[in-house]
Amino acid sequence: MERIKEPLLHITRRDGMPLWKSMLIRAGAVLIALVISSIFISAAAPNSQGFFGFFGSFFSGSFGTMRRLSQLLRETSMLLLVALALVIAFKMKFWNLGGNGQILMGCLASAMCLVYLGGRIPNGVLWLIMFVVSILAGAIWALLPALFKAFFNTNESLFTLMMNYIAMYLVAFFITHWYPQGSGAMPSMSEYALIVKFSDPSNTSIWGKTIPVVLAAVLVTIFIYCYLRYHKHGFEISIVGESVNTARYAGINVKKVIIRTLILSGALCGLVGFLLVATVNQMITTTMDGNMGFTGIIVAWMGKFDPLVMIGVSLFVNFLTRGMSQVCIDFGFTSEALSDTVVGLIYFFLIGCEFFISYKLHFSKGRAKKDRPDFMDPAPKPPEITDTTAQTQQENTPDAAEETA
Repeated sequence: MERIKEPLLHITRRDGMPLWKSMLIRAGAVLIALVISSIFISAAAPNSQGFFGFFGSFFSGSFGTMRRLSQLLRETSMLLLVALALVIAFKMKFWNLGGNGQILMGCLASAMCLVYLGGRIPNGVLWLIMFVVSILAGAIWALLPALFKAFFNTNESLFTLMMNYIAMYLVAFFITHWYPQGSGAMPSMSEYALIVKFSDPSNTSIWGKTIPVVLAAVLVTIFIYCYLRYHKHGFEISIVGESVNTARYAGINVKKVIIRTLILSGALCGLVGFLLVATVNQMITTTMDGNMGFTGIIVAWMGKFDPLVMIGVSLFVNFLTRGMSQVCIDFGFTSEALSDTVVGLIYFFLIGCEFFISYKLHFSKGRAKKDRPDFMDPAPKPPEITDTTAQTQQENTPDAAEETA
Protein backbone atom coordinates (compact mmCIF):
# COMPACT_ATOMS: atom_id res chain seq x y z
CA MET A 1 0.00 0.00 0.00
CA GLU A 2 1.45 3.33 -1.07
CA ARG A 3 0.58 6.46 0.88
CA ILE A 4 0.13 9.81 -0.89
CA LYS A 5 -0.40 13.36 0.40
CA GLU A 6 -3.74 15.13 0.18
CA PRO A 7 -3.88 18.58 -1.49
CA LEU A 8 -3.95 21.53 0.87
CA LEU A 9 -7.09 23.01 -0.69
CA HIS A 10 -10.29 21.60 -2.16
CA ILE A 11 -12.83 23.77 -4.04
CA THR A 12 -16.38 22.50 -4.36
CA ARG A 13 -19.51 24.13 -5.70
CA ARG A 14 -22.14 25.09 -3.15
CA ASP A 15 -25.59 23.60 -3.46
CA GLY A 16 -27.09 26.86 -2.29
CA MET A 17 -26.71 29.67 0.24
CA PRO A 18 -29.39 31.50 2.21
CA LEU A 19 -30.17 34.96 0.91
CA TRP A 20 -29.30 36.64 4.20
CA LYS A 21 -25.88 35.01 4.23
CA SER A 22 -25.04 35.98 0.65
CA MET A 23 -26.14 39.55 1.30
CA LEU A 24 -23.98 39.61 4.44
CA ILE A 25 -20.94 38.51 2.41
CA ARG A 26 -21.56 41.24 -0.18
CA ALA A 27 -22.00 43.88 2.51
CA GLY A 28 -18.76 42.76 4.13
CA ALA A 29 -16.91 43.02 0.81
CA VAL A 30 -18.18 46.58 0.28
CA LEU A 31 -17.29 47.56 3.85
CA ILE A 32 -13.73 46.20 3.50
CA ALA A 33 -13.28 48.11 0.24
CA LEU A 34 -14.56 51.33 1.84
CA VAL A 35 -12.25 50.96 4.84
CA ILE A 36 -9.23 50.45 2.58
CA SER A 37 -10.26 53.44 0.48
CA SER A 38 -10.80 55.66 3.51
CA ILE A 39 -7.34 54.88 4.89
CA PHE A 40 -5.67 55.60 1.56
CA ILE A 41 -7.62 58.81 0.87
CA SER A 42 -7.21 60.13 4.42
CA ALA A 43 -3.44 59.66 4.16
CA ALA A 44 -3.05 61.20 0.69
CA ALA A 45 -5.66 63.98 0.68
CA PRO A 46 -4.60 67.64 0.69
CA ASN A 47 -7.52 68.50 3.00
CA SER A 48 -7.81 65.31 5.00
CA GLN A 49 -10.78 65.14 7.33
CA GLY A 50 -9.87 61.83 8.92
CA PHE A 51 -11.25 58.30 8.77
CA PHE A 52 -14.76 59.17 9.97
CA GLY A 53 -14.82 62.32 7.87
CA PHE A 54 -14.53 60.10 4.81
CA PHE A 55 -17.73 58.23 5.63
CA GLY A 56 -19.54 61.43 6.56
CA SER A 57 -18.65 63.00 3.24
CA PHE A 58 -19.45 59.76 1.41
CA PHE A 59 -23.03 59.65 2.67
CA SER A 60 -23.43 63.41 2.32
CA GLY A 61 -22.94 63.10 -1.44
CA SER A 62 -26.34 61.39 -1.77
CA PHE A 63 -28.32 62.43 1.30
CA GLY A 64 -26.76 65.71 2.42
CA THR A 65 -29.48 67.93 0.95
CA MET A 66 -32.86 67.54 -0.71
CA ARG A 67 -31.35 68.50 -4.05
CA ARG A 68 -28.76 65.74 -3.78
CA LEU A 69 -31.44 63.22 -2.84
CA SER A 70 -33.51 64.33 -5.83
CA GLN A 71 -30.52 63.92 -8.15
CA LEU A 72 -29.81 60.48 -6.68
CA LEU A 73 -33.35 59.29 -7.39
CA ARG A 74 -33.35 60.79 -10.87
CA GLU A 75 -30.02 59.26 -11.87
CA THR A 76 -31.00 55.93 -10.34
CA SER A 77 -34.20 55.90 -12.37
CA MET A 78 -32.35 56.73 -15.59
CA LEU A 79 -29.78 53.99 -15.03
CA LEU A 80 -32.50 51.50 -14.14
CA LEU A 81 -34.35 52.26 -17.38
CA VAL A 82 -31.20 51.61 -19.42
CA ALA A 83 -30.48 48.38 -17.55
CA LEU A 84 -34.06 47.19 -18.13
CA ALA A 85 -33.66 47.93 -21.83
CA LEU A 86 -30.51 45.83 -21.98
CA VAL A 87 -31.65 42.94 -19.81
CA ILE A 88 -34.36 41.77 -22.20
CA ALA A 89 -31.70 41.39 -24.90
CA PHE A 90 -29.22 39.76 -22.51
CA LYS A 91 -31.83 37.16 -21.48
CA MET A 92 -31.84 36.13 -25.15
CA LYS A 93 -28.00 36.02 -25.19
CA PHE A 94 -27.98 39.00 -27.56
CA TRP A 95 -25.19 41.17 -26.17
CA ASN A 96 -26.45 44.66 -26.89
CA LEU A 97 -23.50 47.00 -26.29
CA GLY A 98 -25.14 49.85 -28.18
CA GLY A 99 -27.13 51.38 -25.36
CA ASN A 100 -25.19 54.65 -25.55
CA GLY A 101 -25.90 55.05 -29.25
CA GLN A 102 -29.59 54.21 -28.89
CA ILE A 103 -29.91 56.78 -26.09
CA LEU A 104 -28.17 59.42 -28.21
CA MET A 105 -30.48 58.76 -31.14
CA GLY A 106 -33.46 59.25 -28.85
CA CYS A 107 -31.88 62.50 -27.64
CA LEU A 108 -31.27 63.62 -31.22
CA ALA A 109 -34.87 62.94 -32.25
CA SER A 110 -36.18 64.97 -29.29
CA ALA A 111 -33.73 67.78 -29.99
CA MET A 112 -34.92 67.96 -33.61
CA CYS A 113 -38.46 68.42 -32.36
CA LEU A 114 -37.34 71.25 -30.10
CA VAL A 115 -35.42 72.98 -32.88
CA TYR A 116 -37.99 72.66 -35.66
CA LEU A 117 -41.30 72.57 -33.72
CA GLY A 118 -40.58 74.43 -30.48
CA GLY A 119 -42.81 77.52 -30.20
CA ARG A 120 -44.79 76.59 -33.33
CA ILE A 121 -47.18 74.07 -31.76
CA PRO A 122 -48.63 73.72 -28.23
CA ASN A 123 -46.26 72.22 -25.70
CA GLY A 124 -48.53 69.26 -25.01
CA VAL A 125 -48.48 68.25 -28.67
CA LEU A 126 -44.73 68.90 -28.80
CA TRP A 127 -44.08 66.56 -25.88
CA LEU A 128 -46.21 63.83 -27.46
CA ILE A 129 -44.34 64.08 -30.76
CA MET A 130 -40.99 64.08 -28.97
CA PHE A 131 -42.02 60.98 -27.03
CA VAL A 132 -43.04 59.06 -30.16
CA VAL A 133 -40.10 59.99 -32.39
CA SER A 134 -37.54 59.34 -29.62
CA ILE A 135 -38.87 55.84 -29.08
CA LEU A 136 -38.90 55.21 -32.84
CA ALA A 137 -35.34 56.50 -33.23
CA GLY A 138 -34.00 54.22 -30.50
CA ALA A 139 -35.95 51.24 -31.88
CA ILE A 140 -34.65 51.78 -35.42
CA TRP A 141 -31.07 52.11 -34.19
CA ALA A 142 -31.39 48.74 -32.42
CA LEU A 143 -33.27 47.16 -35.34
CA LEU A 144 -30.28 47.43 -37.70
CA PRO A 145 -27.97 45.03 -35.79
CA ALA A 146 -30.97 42.80 -35.03
CA LEU A 147 -31.67 42.30 -38.75
CA PHE A 148 -28.04 41.44 -39.49
CA LYS A 149 -27.95 39.03 -36.54
CA ALA A 150 -31.20 37.34 -37.50
CA PHE A 151 -30.48 36.89 -41.22
CA PHE A 152 -26.66 36.82 -41.45
CA ASN A 153 -25.62 35.77 -37.91
CA THR A 154 -23.22 38.69 -37.53
CA ASN A 155 -21.42 39.53 -34.30
CA GLU A 156 -23.92 41.70 -32.44
CA SER A 157 -21.41 42.91 -29.85
CA LEU A 158 -19.11 44.51 -32.41
CA PHE A 159 -22.01 45.77 -34.54
CA THR A 160 -23.80 47.56 -31.69
CA LEU A 161 -20.54 48.90 -30.27
CA MET A 162 -19.55 50.53 -33.55
CA MET A 163 -22.99 52.11 -33.92
CA ASN A 164 -22.35 54.06 -30.72
CA TYR A 165 -19.68 56.07 -32.53
CA ILE A 166 -21.91 56.66 -35.55
CA ALA A 167 -24.63 58.04 -33.26
CA MET A 168 -22.15 60.27 -31.44
CA TYR A 169 -20.86 61.82 -34.65
CA LEU A 170 -24.38 62.27 -35.99
CA VAL A 171 -25.21 64.30 -32.89
CA ALA A 172 -22.02 66.34 -33.32
CA PHE A 173 -22.91 67.01 -36.96
CA PHE A 174 -26.40 68.31 -36.19
CA ILE A 175 -25.22 70.49 -33.32
CA THR A 176 -22.64 72.08 -35.63
CA HIS A 177 -25.30 72.47 -38.32
CA TRP A 178 -27.78 74.18 -35.98
CA TYR A 179 -25.26 76.31 -34.09
CA PRO A 180 -22.14 76.76 -36.26
CA GLN A 181 -20.74 79.46 -33.99
CA GLY A 182 -21.50 77.56 -30.77
CA SER A 183 -19.34 75.63 -28.32
CA GLY A 184 -20.34 72.15 -29.49
CA ALA A 185 -23.46 71.94 -27.32
CA MET A 186 -27.05 72.90 -28.00
CA PRO A 187 -28.23 75.81 -25.81
CA SER A 188 -30.95 75.01 -23.30
CA MET A 189 -34.56 75.36 -24.45
CA SER A 190 -36.12 75.20 -20.99
CA GLU A 191 -39.29 77.04 -22.07
CA TYR A 192 -40.43 73.80 -23.75
CA ALA A 193 -39.34 71.44 -20.98
CA LEU A 194 -41.66 68.78 -19.57
CA ILE A 195 -41.45 69.63 -15.86
CA VAL A 196 -43.95 68.86 -13.13
CA LYS A 197 -45.18 72.14 -11.66
CA PHE A 198 -45.72 72.75 -7.95
CA SER A 199 -47.16 75.70 -6.09
CA ASP A 200 -43.77 76.36 -4.50
CA PRO A 201 -41.19 77.45 -7.12
CA SER A 202 -38.33 76.05 -5.04
CA ASN A 203 -39.93 72.58 -5.11
CA THR A 204 -40.27 72.87 -8.87
CA SER A 205 -36.54 73.35 -9.29
CA ILE A 206 -35.72 70.41 -7.00
CA TRP A 207 -38.34 67.78 -7.84
CA GLY A 208 -39.87 68.99 -11.12
CA LYS A 209 -37.25 67.16 -13.20
CA THR A 210 -37.25 64.08 -11.00
CA ILE A 211 -40.91 63.11 -10.73
CA PRO A 212 -41.46 62.28 -14.46
CA VAL A 213 -38.28 60.18 -14.57
CA VAL A 214 -39.09 58.24 -11.40
CA LEU A 215 -42.65 57.63 -12.57
CA ALA A 216 -41.41 56.32 -15.94
CA ALA A 217 -38.94 54.00 -14.18
CA VAL A 218 -41.65 52.56 -11.93
CA LEU A 219 -44.00 51.86 -14.83
CA VAL A 220 -41.30 50.34 -17.06
CA THR A 221 -40.00 48.14 -14.22
CA ILE A 222 -43.46 46.70 -13.62
CA PHE A 223 -43.95 46.17 -17.35
CA ILE A 224 -40.60 44.41 -17.93
CA TYR A 225 -41.02 42.22 -14.84
CA CYS A 226 -44.43 41.01 -16.00
CA TYR A 227 -43.27 40.77 -19.63
CA LEU A 228 -40.35 38.48 -18.82
CA ARG A 229 -42.09 36.39 -16.19
CA TYR A 230 -45.68 36.00 -17.30
CA HIS A 231 -45.94 36.87 -21.00
CA LYS A 232 -45.47 34.43 -23.87
CA HIS A 233 -42.80 36.67 -25.39
CA GLY A 234 -40.75 36.47 -22.22
CA PHE A 235 -40.92 32.67 -22.31
CA GLU A 236 -39.75 32.67 -25.93
CA ILE A 237 -36.87 34.99 -25.05
CA SER A 238 -35.68 32.60 -22.34
CA ILE A 239 -35.93 29.57 -24.66
CA VAL A 240 -33.94 31.30 -27.41
CA GLY A 241 -31.35 32.30 -24.82
CA GLU A 242 -31.00 28.72 -23.59
CA SER A 243 -30.68 27.12 -27.03
CA VAL A 244 -31.50 28.36 -30.50
CA ASN A 245 -31.85 24.80 -31.79
CA THR A 246 -34.28 23.91 -29.01
CA ALA A 247 -36.32 27.02 -29.80
CA ARG A 248 -36.51 26.06 -33.48
CA TYR A 249 -37.49 22.50 -32.56
CA ALA A 250 -40.27 23.92 -30.35
CA GLY A 251 -41.64 25.87 -33.31
CA ILE A 252 -40.42 29.33 -32.22
CA ASN A 253 -39.54 31.78 -34.98
CA VAL A 254 -36.07 32.76 -33.75
CA LYS A 255 -35.61 35.59 -36.25
CA LYS A 256 -38.90 37.14 -35.22
CA VAL A 257 -37.99 36.91 -31.53
CA ILE A 258 -34.60 38.58 -32.11
CA ILE A 259 -36.06 41.45 -34.11
CA ARG A 260 -39.01 41.99 -31.78
CA THR A 261 -36.85 41.95 -28.64
CA LEU A 262 -34.26 44.39 -29.99
CA ILE A 263 -36.98 46.79 -31.12
CA LEU A 264 -38.27 46.86 -27.54
CA SER A 265 -34.75 47.24 -26.14
CA GLY A 266 -33.95 50.16 -28.43
CA ALA A 267 -37.33 51.78 -27.78
CA LEU A 268 -36.64 51.86 -24.03
CA CYS A 269 -33.23 53.45 -24.66
CA GLY A 270 -34.98 56.00 -26.87
CA LEU A 271 -37.34 56.71 -23.98
CA VAL A 272 -34.31 57.55 -21.84
CA GLY A 273 -33.17 59.96 -24.56
CA PHE A 274 -36.57 61.64 -24.48
CA LEU A 275 -36.44 62.05 -20.70
CA LEU A 276 -32.92 63.48 -20.84
CA VAL A 277 -33.86 66.16 -23.37
CA ALA A 278 -37.45 66.88 -22.34
CA THR A 279 -37.01 66.98 -18.56
CA VAL A 280 -33.43 66.96 -17.31
CA ASN A 281 -31.28 69.01 -19.70
CA GLN A 282 -33.55 70.57 -22.36
CA MET A 283 -30.55 70.35 -24.70
CA ILE A 284 -28.22 67.80 -26.30
CA THR A 285 -24.49 67.10 -26.32
CA THR A 286 -22.37 64.23 -27.63
CA THR A 287 -21.91 62.98 -24.05
CA MET A 288 -25.56 63.19 -23.06
CA ASP A 289 -25.75 59.41 -22.57
CA GLY A 290 -23.42 59.64 -19.56
CA ASN A 291 -21.99 56.22 -20.47
CA MET A 292 -25.14 54.64 -19.02
CA GLY A 293 -25.13 52.04 -21.78
CA PHE A 294 -22.07 50.38 -20.25
CA THR A 295 -22.96 51.04 -16.62
CA GLY A 296 -26.32 49.41 -17.32
CA ILE A 297 -24.46 46.22 -18.24
CA ILE A 298 -22.93 46.17 -14.74
CA VAL A 299 -26.36 46.74 -13.20
CA ALA A 300 -27.95 43.93 -15.24
CA TRP A 301 -25.17 41.48 -14.38
CA MET A 302 -25.03 42.32 -10.68
CA GLY A 303 -28.82 42.15 -10.53
CA LYS A 304 -28.81 38.59 -11.94
CA PHE A 305 -31.07 39.79 -14.78
CA ASP A 306 -33.90 40.27 -12.28
CA PRO A 307 -35.73 43.62 -12.73
CA LEU A 308 -36.62 43.88 -9.05
CA VAL A 309 -33.07 43.23 -7.83
CA MET A 310 -31.77 45.71 -10.39
CA ILE A 311 -33.63 48.51 -8.57
CA GLY A 312 -31.37 48.12 -5.57
CA VAL A 313 -28.26 47.67 -7.71
CA SER A 314 -28.98 50.89 -9.64
CA LEU A 315 -29.41 52.78 -6.38
CA PHE A 316 -26.19 51.29 -5.02
CA VAL A 317 -24.15 52.18 -8.14
CA ASN A 318 -25.31 55.81 -8.13
CA PHE A 319 -24.82 56.03 -4.37
CA LEU A 320 -21.17 54.99 -4.81
CA THR A 321 -20.57 57.39 -7.68
CA ARG A 322 -22.13 60.42 -6.02
CA GLY A 323 -20.55 59.61 -2.66
CA MET A 324 -17.04 59.40 -4.07
CA SER A 325 -17.52 62.59 -6.08
CA GLN A 326 -18.39 64.41 -2.86
CA VAL A 327 -15.40 62.86 -1.07
CA CYS A 328 -13.04 64.17 -3.77
CA ILE A 329 -14.52 67.66 -3.43
CA ASP A 330 -14.35 67.72 0.38
CA PHE A 331 -10.86 66.22 0.57
CA GLY A 332 -9.38 68.58 -2.00
CA PHE A 333 -8.81 66.28 -4.98
CA THR A 334 -9.18 68.06 -8.30
CA SER A 335 -9.21 64.96 -10.53
CA GLU A 336 -12.03 62.45 -10.85
CA ALA A 337 -9.52 59.64 -11.46
CA LEU A 338 -9.35 58.85 -7.75
CA SER A 339 -13.13 58.62 -7.54
CA ASP A 340 -13.22 56.19 -10.45
CA THR A 341 -10.39 54.16 -8.90
CA VAL A 342 -12.21 53.75 -5.59
CA VAL A 343 -15.48 52.83 -7.30
CA GLY A 344 -13.58 50.27 -9.37
CA LEU A 345 -12.00 48.86 -6.20
CA ILE A 346 -15.44 48.43 -4.64
CA TYR A 347 -16.66 46.67 -7.78
CA PHE A 348 -13.61 44.40 -7.64
CA PHE A 349 -14.34 43.33 -4.07
CA LEU A 350 -18.03 42.94 -4.80
CA ILE A 351 -17.46 40.78 -7.88
CA GLY A 352 -14.73 38.78 -6.13
CA CYS A 353 -17.03 37.86 -3.24
CA GLU A 354 -19.34 36.11 -5.73
CA PHE A 355 -16.74 33.34 -5.86
CA PHE A 356 -17.20 32.61 -2.15
CA ILE A 357 -20.96 32.67 -2.57
CA SER A 358 -20.88 30.09 -5.36
CA TYR A 359 -17.99 27.90 -4.14
CA LYS A 360 -16.77 26.44 -0.86
CA LEU A 361 -13.13 26.09 0.24
CA HIS A 362 -11.93 23.02 2.18
CA PHE A 363 -8.52 23.13 3.84
CA SER A 364 -6.57 20.04 4.94
CA LYS A 365 -3.28 19.52 6.77
CA GLY A 366 -0.27 19.09 4.58
CA ARG A 367 0.93 16.11 6.71
CA ALA A 368 -2.29 14.18 6.20
CA LYS A 369 -1.82 11.08 4.08
CA LYS A 370 -4.12 8.68 2.38
CA ASP A 371 -3.62 5.03 1.62
CA ARG A 372 -3.68 3.97 -1.97
CA PRO A 373 -4.79 0.40 -2.82
CA ASP A 374 -2.32 -2.05 -4.30
CA PHE A 375 -4.30 -2.32 -7.51
CA MET A 376 -3.42 1.32 -8.22
CA ASP A 377 0.31 0.53 -8.14
CA PRO A 378 2.01 0.61 -11.50
CA ALA A 379 2.54 -2.71 -13.28
CA PRO A 380 6.00 -4.29 -12.83
CA LYS A 381 8.46 -3.69 -15.61
CA PRO A 382 9.49 -6.69 -17.78
CA PRO A 383 13.01 -8.00 -17.11
CA GLU A 384 15.73 -6.60 -19.26
CA ILE A 385 17.11 -8.96 -21.88
CA THR A 386 20.92 -9.09 -22.05
CA ASP A 387 23.16 -10.80 -24.61
CA THR A 388 23.86 -13.75 -22.27
CA THR A 389 20.17 -14.30 -21.63
CA ALA A 390 19.37 -14.19 -25.34
CA GLN A 391 22.11 -16.78 -26.08
CA THR A 392 20.81 -19.10 -23.36
CA GLN A 393 17.26 -18.86 -24.70
CA GLN A 394 18.50 -19.63 -28.22
CA GLU A 395 20.34 -22.75 -27.04
CA ASN A 396 17.21 -24.03 -25.32
CA THR A 397 15.08 -23.87 -28.49
CA PRO A 398 14.12 -27.25 -30.22
CA ASP A 399 16.25 -26.44 -33.29
CA ALA A 400 19.29 -25.90 -31.13
CA ALA A 401 18.65 -29.23 -29.36
CA GLU A 402 18.56 -31.15 -32.71
CA GLU A 403 21.82 -29.60 -33.83
CA THR A 404 23.45 -30.59 -30.59
CA ALA A 405 22.24 -34.21 -31.02
